Parts: sequence; C-alpha cells; structure tokens
Amino acid sequence: MMLLARRDNPSLARREPRARAARPARLRQFALRAAGALACLATALPAGPVAAQQRQPTIIRDAEVESLLRDYTRPIFKAAGLQQQNIQIVIIGDDSFNAFVADGKRIFINTGTLKQSTTPGEVIGVLAHETGHIAGGHLSRMRQQLETAQTAAIVAMLLGVGAAAAGASSGASVGNAAAGAVLLPQEVARRTLLSYQRSQEQAADRSAVTYLDATKQSAKGLLTTMERLQNDQMFISQRIDPYVLSHPLARERVAALEDIAQKSPYFTAKDAPALQARHDMMRAKLVGFTQSPDSVSRVYPASNTSLPARYARAISAYRFGSIPDALRQIDALIAEQPGNPYFHEIKGQALLEAGRAREAVAPLRKAVSLSDGNPLIRMLLGQALVASNDKATMDEAVRELNFGLQREPASPLGWRYLAMAYGQRGDLPNADLASAQSAFLNGDFRLARELATRAKDRFPLGSPGWLKADDILNYKPPPQLVRRSSTP
Repeated sequence: MMLLARRDNPSLARREPRARAARPARLRQFALRAAGALACLATALPAGPVAAQQRQPTIIRDAEVESLLRDYTRPIFKAAGLQQQNIQIVIIGDDSFNAFVADGKRIFINTGTLKQSTTPGEVIGVLAHETGHIAGGHLSRMRQQLETAQTAAIVAMLLGVGAAAAGASSGASVGNAAAGAVLLPQEVARRTLLSYQRSQEQAADRSAVTYLDATKQSAKGLLTTMERLQNDQMFISQRIDPYVLSHPLARERVAALEDIAQKSPYFTAKDAPALQARHDMMRAKLVGFTQSPDSVSRVYPASNTSLPARYARAISAYRFGSIPDALRQIDALIAEQPGNPYFHEIKGQALLEAGRAREAVAPLRKAVSLSDGNPLIRMLLGQALVASNDKATMDEAVRELNFGLQREPASPLGWRYLAMAYGQRGDLPNADLASAQSAFLNGDFRLARELATRAKDRFPLGSPGWLKADDILNYKPPPQLVRRSSTP
C-alpha cells in the first residue's frame, strides 16, 4: 500500500496531483519543521526555512518498504545503543539522492535514494551514517554551536556599527572600512559553523563504518554512495570553495572512507540474497507508484520477466491502465508467491480504488494474516469494510481501524473511516470524537472543537471519551496553524 501524503489515503496513490495539492496540516508542519531544521543547519542562513517551506515534501507510507527499512536499521540501532529509542524512518517523495536527520527521533530518506541504490548495502550505509548523527548528538551540539556563532557575530557586528558611526565623522574611507567590519564577522561565524558541520559529517562517516563492522556488514555500499556523490561533483568541484560547504567534498570523504573501510574484515561481505530480493522488490514498487507508465516501461521493459519487473508493471497498470489487466497481472504474482502479503495487499487496494470494496475485503484479510497484522494494512482493511456498506462487518471495521490507529495515530483518514464505522453502528459519541480527531489532524481546529464539544456532551462525565474530547478543546495551536486553519 503506497500512501502519498494527505490523509494517508491509499487511493491517492493513483491521483498524485490531488495528493500533492493537499496534505494534513499537522503532517505538513512536521515535515516543514524537519526540512527547515535541515536548511538552517546546512546553511546557517535565515533563507533556509523559507526555501524549505516552499518545497513542502510529500510523506510516503508503505507497509512493505517500511518493513524492509526497519530490518535494515534494527542491527545498526542496536550497535549504536539506540535500540530502545523508537527511532522512525520517514520516507520523503523526492527523486533526489538524500537522507537527513532533523531531530533525535527521525531519519528522513528520499525515495530517490531508495530507487537509485542497487544494493541493500548502499541504503544501509546511508542509514548508518544518519544513525551516527543521532548517536553523536550532533543536532543538539549544532544548536549550541549555532547559538555561539550567532552571539559572536552579534557582538562583532555591534562593535562594527560603533566603528562605522565613529568613522562617519572622520572620513568616508574609514566609514566604509568599518561598514565592512559589520559584515565580515557574520561571514566568519558562518564559515566557522560550516566547518563544525563538516567535522560532524566526517564523524558520522566513521561511526557508520563502526556500526557496520559491529554488525558484520560491509562498508562497500557506503563507499559506493560516496563515489556516486564524487561523480556528481566531478565537473564542479574545481569551482567549489570547500569552506562554504556544509559537507566535506565527496572526493575527501571517499579517500577517508577507503582508508578505514578496506581495513575491515567484513569489507568483502555480501548482502544476503533474500535481502537483495526484497530490496529489488522495493525499488520496483517505488518505480511503479511514483513514475509514469512510459518511465516504468523504460526501467522495466516487457522483455524483463523478473519478479520485480512484473511487480512494477502490475502496479503501473492498476494506477494508469485497466483494472482487469492489472488484476490479471497481480493474480499471476500471487500464484507465484501466495505467501507474499504485499501482493494480496496491492490486489485489495486496486479493488478498493476501483469501487469494488466488498471484493477487496478477502485479499486484504489475507494480507493482514500474512503480515502478522501490519497496522497500515489493517487500516486499509477497515476502510474496505466501511466502504462495503455491510452493517454486519462494522464491528470488524471498528476493531481493525482501532488496532491500526493505536499504532498509527496520526492518520486523519483512519479516524474519518472509524467515525463512519461508529456512525453505522449508531455510536454517535465515538463517531463525533473520531471525526474531531480527524479534523484536528487535518489542521481544521475550529471544526475539531465543534465536534469535540458535541462528543463531550454525549459522553459520561470523566469517561475516557470525555477526557479525549476535553484534550482537543484545551489544545491551543500555534498562531501560524490558527491562521492556516481559518483560511477558506
């Protein structure tokens, strides 16, 4: 199930323009804060967050991809002593090759990184590098360094202003020189900060190799990534001032990595074949969901009959072609791997989006069973049960949606379908509360308060539902969110 941002709705995977046009406010704000933090740390310039806000990245949710990334990071987090930190991997719908950390709890990785990395080791190396930033506390230290740099720049600027004022009465040349002194300390502070960040990047590279050694994995994938960056910089590196970069030049990183990586006894270790197979399927899925049919055909031409190629073409067919043809291709995949939960999931999703909700229930139930109850798939099953309009299945729908939302509470669509399920059961207090939670996550605080007020009046005083509704009523959103929620 591929979810392209807004409302975590699987049906939006086929309607990308609409998905890009509207995203849940809370998720959007979270993504912007992450991108804004990265921009601030990378440039130490006020323009960073503004540029980040203009981009508004798309968050992608998918059970199969996230499961693989968790398997990639589990041993790395353990080696770094972070296995109890509940670090999340957030997938950004962006074709550029990039990954970053914006706090101590989340690693952001672009779909471009996942699609361009041909081996698990390349992605694992990137994730190990970002883990190094978290384990090293680099973001908190960067904030301290930023505050120090800003303080020094302000003091120096004030001294420069004083000199400029004094120079103004003694001659233009002195005044101009003093005015230059106002700007110079800011540039020095900026370069000092960037130098500090370059040292952090180098430390994260070394930490990544340490984690890979501890887990008996090769650093060759990380080295391959650095070589890719080196090739990208090859034609411009001669014109780059290394002192205005937030990262070391790729050629420097390659040289440093080669020295330590090749000394590892695990440098020649290979990725497990089963892991490589899952990686290939992940890449195919992302291509099928995020690229046009022509692009999918170029990457996976009809002459390519491998399982990943057929997977990508089946997904593309259901997104852009006829549902009968897509179902025929998906059924062929299921016949080859009947125990693959994600083939059953994609069949259920295709049927649900085609308006055949009752037919979607059976494959989605199978997917839930085969995936050990993955919460994203359980929520999709709940949506299909609600959409089937069969009152006999509403208890099951409530159960599946509640289970999924306990583990994925930031899903506005999940709460909206839960409200519909409660409504069909005649449970109006819980229907209002679920609707209020959906509106809250979509950033419509006015509607959330209206619904929470109604729900609170219907619940017994002090009951769990009453308390949840009261929490919504007592929430005071930041001013910028209030303005956004009041905009028509």
